[in-house]
Amino acid sequence: MEWQHRRPAQKPNTGLFNVSRMACALAALALFALLLGGLAASRLASVASAQEQHLEGQWLIEYKTDAGKTVLTLRYRESRQDAMGGKHEDSWNTSRSIEPDKLSGLTREQAFSANGTNVRFDVRRDAGTFACEGWFKQGNGSGHFTFIPDPGFAAELGRRGIGSPDARQLFSLARADVGLALLDELKAEGYERPTLEQLIRMGDHGVHLEYVRGMKEMGYSLRSIDALVQMRDHGVTPEFIRELRDFGYRNLSAEELLTARDHGVSSSFIRELQNAGYQAPPLEGLVRIRDHGVSPSYITGLREEGYGSLQLEQLVRLRDHGVTLDFIKELKGLGYANISIEDLIRMRDHGVTPSFIRRAKSRGTNAPTIDELIDMRDKGSY
Repeated sequence: MEWQHRRPAQKPNTGLFNVSRMACALAALALFALLLGGLAASRLASVASAQEQHLEGQWLIEYKTDAGKTVLTLRYRESRQDAMGGKHEDSWNTSRSIEPDKLSGLTREQAFSANGTNVRFDVRRDAGTFACEGWFKQGNGSGHFTFIPDPGFAAELGRRGIGSPDARQLFSLARADVGLALLDELKAEGYERPTLEQLIRMGDHGVHLEYVRGMKEMGYSLRSIDALVQMRDHGVTPEFIRELRDFGYRNLSAEELLTARDHGVSSSFIRELQNAGYQAPPLEGLVRIRDHGVSPSYITGLREEGYGSLQLEQLVRLRDHGVTLDFIKELKGLGYANISIEDLIRMRDHGVTPSFIRRAKSRGTNAPTIDELIDMRDKGSY
């Protein structure tokens, strides 16, 4: 029979337990210090990265007290060399209204200093911060900025499946003030999720949060990022849509809006057309007369020459056949006034010009009729 030796129960070593707890606490403190150090190092690295890439530039601020606006201008210029040794110049200049409270660290007293003062302040955007320093006097200031990228924003874009921007891409997003609010608005309106390149292009082309919301208010949620950028590039703004609506042009498609903008149909054109006594035609009619060069000044000039009750189609015909105001005035000076629309067109089509009429008169034909002039021109006379 084997005997099993049992060790007597021992009391817990409370001293060793306390040492263990102390070691854990010290380890936690060390980990916390490492995390703080890591965050600080990350910020320093971001600053260093920005400086290494020369993400620095100039700022200008103007307080327009009469208009109740504060305008911030950021300027950037860079010369760089590609892998093949080619040199490239990058530059941009952007101006946007900004609320004074967005200029963190700049007081109104500093901005309106009578004698001028040195200033340091930050312009914070989701993608990073423009650390600014310079000089302010009586509501106007200027100086230099250094861009500090925000790694947290970059990480958030990655989490949303958009991409992982580098410092330069964050710089592009920050200068255009493209942030998470824009992404949230696009998602809420049912737009496709933009790629990183599309997001940067939106900022570069002026598709900001205010533009997207403004288009939505006017009834246009296009769902496509590229279509949205195209509308902005062609100058189709919420203001443009609103002005057309005021003149009765409602429920236009995106394609119709683009066509109107591209062909120079504007609210001022419609207004001048109405002031000239014409009821604005449907949109396609506006585009047609605009394309054919029928301008309000042309209509006014014809009226002054005695042609004040023409139909729009007649105006288009005159313009198409090259009947200009100068042509009519020169004919009048040669004794041919109050000519019918059809005769004006016939004379132009047959090449009966004022210089031809002068030659005909100088060779003995004092007052040829329009038909005689056309006949002489067709036969090659003079």
